Amino acid sequence: MADNPTPIELQKYLGGVDYPASKDDLVSRARDNGAPDDLVSKLESAGEDSFDSPADVSRAVAGS
Repeated sequence: MADNPTPIELQKYLGGVDYPASKDDLVSRARDNGAPDDLVSKLESAGEDSFDSPADVSRAVAGS
């Protein structure tokens, strides 16, 4: 995967998440949906513990 996933790529791996969502929920869903290891690592290192929307996730992943 490129340096940062596009919002579309990110949401592909987070499909079905209900927001607000915890970081642990997002990591688990991404793994379940076959996300590449680098994306899972970006989610794990995101600076937030909870996310209110897909846009929040995109911002956090882009900043990690």
